[in-house]
Amino acid sequence: MLPYRSLLFVPGHKESWVDKGVASGAHALILDLEDAVPEQDKASARALTAASVDRLRATTEVGVVVRVNALDTPHFGADLEAVVRPGLDAVLVPKIYSIDDLIAFDALLRHFEIAAGLPVGDIGVIPSLETAKSLVNIESIAAGPRVVSLMAAAARDADISREVGFRWTAEGMETLFLRSRVVLAARAAGVRHVVLGLWQDLRDLEGLRSFATTNRDLGFGGQVVIHPSHVGIVNEEYTPSEQDLARYAAMVAAYESGALAGQGAVVFDGEHIDLAHAQNARDILANAGRKSEETTP
Repeated sequence: MLPYRSLLFVPGHKESWVDKGVASGAHALILDLEDAVPEQDKASARALTAASVDRLRATTEVGVVVRVNALDTPHFGADLEAVVRPGLDAVLVPKIYSIDDLIAFDALLRHFEIAAGLPVGDIGVIPSLETAKSLVNIESIAAGPRVVSLMAAAARDADISREVGFRWTAEGMETLFLRSRVVLAARAAGVRHVVLGLWQDLRDLEGLRSFATTNRDLGFGGQVVIHPSHVGIVNEEYTPSEQDLARYAAMVAAYESGALAGQGAVVFDGEHIDLAHAQNARDILANAGRKSEETTP
C-alpha cells in the first residue's frame, strides 16, 4: 500500500459523497460501513460501497480502503463478502483487541479472496488502535498478518478517550505515550506507514495544522480526516517540502562522493554525516517518490 498522507472517511451509504472525496485531493478514501452507517442502512450500504469500489478502480488512482464492522457485530462477514473485490487496497478493522482478531480477519479475507478470484494476501489490513487492550498488545498486532499500516486513535471524546479515561487536550500530552508507542511498535515490526486519527473541529484549521505538524514530527506518515476541507492541509503538512527534498538529495550525493573517495564520513552543510544519515535521507526520498538525482540542485 502506498504511503497515503490523507485518508478521508466517506459514509458507505452516501454514494454521491465519493466523488466529492476524490475531488478533495485525498490520497485514499475510507468507505465506512461501521459508525457512519445507521443500523437500518447496513445492507444497502454494502451494495453501494461495492459499487463505489468498482467505480473508483475503473476511473481513479485514489487508494480504496473500507472500514468494516467489528468482529463482535453480526455484520463483519457480510461486509467482507460484499467488498472483497478487485480495486480494494485494504480493510480498516475496528475494535481490535489482540493478534487473535487479526488472525480471524486474515482467515476471512483469504476465504473471500479465493471466492473472488483474487491472489491470496492481495488485500491489506489496517488495525484501528482504539481500545486499551489493543495498545497493550500493540507489538504483536503490528507484526500480525497482512498489516500494511496502523491507525492510532487520538480523537476527542471518542472510543479511545472513553477506554483509557484521559482528558483530551489539543496539545496532546495525555496521548503522547500512546502515539509514540504505536510508532515504535510499527517500526519494530517493519511497518513504515502509520496514520493518526482524528482532528474533529471542522472550523479550526490552524489547530488541524498544528496537530498534523506535531504528529508528523513524531513519526506519523499521514492522517485520517473527516471533511474534505482538511485534506489539503494534511497533504501539505505530511509532504516534505521541495527545499527539504533537495537538501536530502544533496546529502546523499555528498556522502556517496565521499565514500567513493574512501571516506566513511563527510562534512555536509557544516554537519558531520555518515552512512546512517545518508540512509535516513534515502528513506525520506523514497517515501516521497523521489530519487536523489531528481532533486539534486
